[in-house]
Amino acid sequence: MKKIAFLAAMLAVAAAGMAHAEERRITVDATGTVQAAPDMATIALGVTNEDPQASNAMQATSDAVAQILKRLEDMGVESRDVQTRDLSLSPVWSGRNNQSGERPEISGFVASNNVQVRVRDLTQLGTIMDAVIQDGANNFGGLSFGVQEPTPLQAQARAEAVAEATAKAEQLAQAANVTLGPVQHISEQVRGLSPAPQLRAMAMAEGGGVPVAGGEISVSVSVSMEFGMTE
Repeated sequence: MKKIAFLAAMLAVAAAGMAHAEERRITVDATGTVQAAPDMATIALGVTNEDPQASNAMQATSDAVAQILKRLEDMGVESRDVQTRDLSLSPVWSGRNNQSGERPEISGFVASNNVQVRVRDLTQLGTIMDAVIQDGANNFGGLSFGVQEPTPLQAQARAEAVAEATAKAEQLAQAANVTLGPVQHISEQVRGLSPAPQLRAMAMAEGGGVPVAGGEISVSVSVSMEFGMTE
């Protein structure tokens, strides 16, 4: 029994020592951000038509979208950069707010076809937007800028985040009069592309078309690092 009690006491002491060692950590967070000019844009556009006949509404919408797709192809937009995102046909009701109690009736139909387009040549962006409007696009769901190869920007932002976190840990260790040990744990969070706080105008509507400005985008990587330390 005495031997068992002794071993139990030793294990408790060892566990307490390990817990104490684990508490001797310096944890820091840091974010690295890289700004760059975009080299691509994504447009959400579409066509909507209304007609008393469902077939007429869908046909008019389909014809306009077909013309838009042909125009995009002629302007050098590859098929892999064009994707249908939504196709719908909905009834238009009349008399829904009628206080006389009459039943609402279908007075027509609305057909919509929405497409997402990636534009890799930003010098053509304004011209492309102007062209699809002329071809019948009457819905625009947004315009966003990005980069075709974000990996190098993410790597640069990651390196900056790690360097900043390490510098913070070294400063904390020096202030606490302890020696910074090796990295015990590290995790990261990559944020999506976002507009930079200070936009830089870009002339991308050469030859006319809808005026647009791409500015800059930023890529951010946040890291959390845990270092050991000794006195």
